[in-house]
Amino acid sequence: MTIDEIRENFELLEDWDDRYRYVIELGRTLEPMPEAEHSAANKVQGCVSQVWLSKKVERGSSGDASLKYLGDSDAHIVRGLIAILLILFSGHTPRQILSTDAIAIFNEFGFREHLTPQRSNGLRAMVERIRTDAREALAAAS
Repeated sequence: MTIDEIRENFELLEDWDDRYRYVIELGRTLEPMPEAEHSAANKVQGCVSQVWLSKKVERGSSGDASLKYLGDSDAHIVRGLIAILLILFSGHTPRQILSTDAIAIFNEFGFREHLTPQRSNGLRAMVERIRTDAREALAAAS
């Protein structure tokens, strides 16, 4: 699945109840996170729900690093938000991650108006965690 496919599906769904159901379905597509990855180190602070993001740095044949993520939450809608974030970021290079404005994309989808302030803060916390990982990976490479 790509972000463009999600965008197209969102355009087809005019009712927000249908959009929420779609986001929850996206969350069900997340690769399962091993229980050992549900650790304090992987827990995202600033989220009302329990949220975990684990990262693995992979090197391609050219030696370029990419960040691969697994994510999980105890809230269905948040799992869906994680699924969208992983589509945007997982498997991408630190530079690609830092050049992607995830909050603008979520706002384009209408989440600014349809997420509670607590969920919006949690979304920003997840994005910032991934961006921090990307900055750290860039610093380690130089």
